[in-house]
Amino acid sequence: MGCSRDAASSWLCTCPPTTTTTATSTSFKLKPFFLKPVISCSIKGPSDSTSSSSAASSYSPHRIRKFGRRLPDIVRHWVQADSLIPSDDKAYATERFMVVPYNVLGDRNASKHKDLYRNVPSLYMNWDRRKRIICEELIGWNPDIICLQEVDRYFDLLNIMQKAGYIGSFKRRTGDSIDGCAMLWKADKFRLLECESIEFKRYNLRDNVAQHSVFEMCSAESRRLLFGNIHVLYNPSRGDVKLGQIRTLSSKAHILSKKWGNVPVILAGDYNSSPQSAIYEFLSSSQLNIMLHDRKESSGQRSCNPAQVFGIERETRNPLHLMDRIFKSGWTDEEVKVATGRAKSEVVMHPLTLNSSYATLKGSTRTRGFKSEPLATSFHAKFFGTVDYLWYSDGLLPTRVLDTLPIDVLQKTGGLPCQKLGSDHLALVSEFAFVPTEKTL
Repeated sequence: MGCSRDAASSWLCTCPPTTTTTATSTSFKLKPFFLKPVISCSIKGPSDSTSSSSAASSYSPHRIRKFGRRLPDIVRHWVQADSLIPSDDKAYATERFMVVPYNVLGDRNASKHKDLYRNVPSLYMNWDRRKRIICEELIGWNPDIICLQEVDRYFDLLNIMQKAGYIGSFKRRTGDSIDGCAMLWKADKFRLLECESIEFKRYNLRDNVAQHSVFEMCSAESRRLLFGNIHVLYNPSRGDVKLGQIRTLSSKAHILSKKWGNVPVILAGDYNSSPQSAIYEFLSSSQLNIMLHDRKESSGQRSCNPAQVFGIERETRNPLHLMDRIFKSGWTDEEVKVATGRAKSEVVMHPLTLNSSYATLKGSTRTRGFKSEPLATSFHAKFFGTVDYLWYSDGLLPTRVLDTLPIDVLQKTGGLPCQKLGSDHLALVSEFAFVPTEKTL
């Protein structure tokens, strides 16, 4: 047992070798985790802005003051599955596990893109403060597996999480970027069987990376499963690369799952695609005719500008862009090959049957939107929408998920990070159980 790697890989493993639903009344309230005095905030509406004009690509109606009304409490509620599995079943009770994917906002990226956080007080952007809040939140959820994206201070996080019983692995992006993906797991809950990393650059798919890890439960060695962790390319125009990365992730997960006896699969991460997008359709249906979609619009990210989402501004496009949308962006032969893996193929496919845990356990209309996915998992000056997901295959069922925040609560923060949240993304939290068999019932 242990981690598999090749000579060119920068994989670092710190582990020892070796449905109808209802929202429950339970909730989780985040507490501030810092020693300095709390800065009180007051929120102004768009009419209070002193600026007479604002760009269509940004959103800044809120002004944060040093004195005034405090921001609303950050409270998230559990959505529980109704009687999917008997709650008194002993095997069910011991074989449940909780998973958290979380884009933690790399320290370097936060500094490099300050225009995205101009509404956020500098105190809230401080990495030492953010890492403590992030780790307190994670420890509070008490998950068994954590899939992190945009990690550039891996050991800062690991040093805190190790004290809570976690070990982990990290894969840095290729190229000049220093962030990557990290996976943490409870040493007393899961035993690592095999792990591998994916460098998408080898497939002409940019410098993004992904991780796959196969685990078995310490309490039940027959229970094995595969976790995938990915941070898909951000660029909204490169739908071909996004599709190629997801196709590669899914195909390699399928191969590794078969190697270990067709174990169930969970693919978590930041997919940089909205629920309304063609890429979401590809993930949920296993195939997509790319010729029916505009490559530059296939991720749905362009429709997630905060000013437009909140109704502050109407969408404005220059005439050339409008013509581009009317006459869909064509696919070159090279882009087709990047997306589908084959020349002159109109359909991109992946071999897994996947469902989203949040779409399966439907929540409140205050927090859920298209396909019953969260209305937003990320919020900064130029984006408000959902890009983070937990996809699962046959053999598993989500038993509960932690619902995200309503739009009005997020809107009042003026943008993330905020007083009680350490990233510009929300952590997703989902508990799963293995599908019962005759032996366990």
